[in-house]
Amino acid sequence: MTSNSELQNLDLIDLISERHSLIRKIAEKAWNDQSEIYISNSEWYIMARIYKKRPTISYVTRNVEISRQAIHKFIKNLAAKGLVDVHNVENNKKEKCIELTALGEECYEKNEALKARLEHKIAEKIGVGQVNNLKNILKLDWGIEE
Repeated sequence: MTSNSELQNLDLIDLISERHSLIRKIAEKAWNDQSEIYISNSEWYIMARIYKKRPTISYVTRNVEISRQAIHKFIKNLAAKGLVDVHNVENNKKEKCIELTALGEECYEKNEALKARLEHKIAEKIGVGQVNNLKNILKLDWGIEE
């Protein structure tokens, strides 16, 4: 972890990266401390994209910043853990869709609660208004798309 004095010398990109890395580690540890099922950050990312939906695997591939091969590997891992089901798409022999199982939804919802507690702890430290401001800034269109 970068010390507070070291953070003072970082530019915006590195500050965002440092905070993101720290928050992800804390969230991952919180999950792993209370669950027997290990779920990687990339697997959580995919689960978030399919929660309460039944997208096709190609849709997930187009809308997630992970390689197609890695997505297929993660989906296979998630299925092996009983967190997702992969189904054939009606009237399309090539396409498959993916959805969370009941266990997958339960894990996802428990993890959302863990992240909400982490956000609450951050808000207690820096203030609810600051957290809301940060969220609003991050939601803005920064005009820097590739």
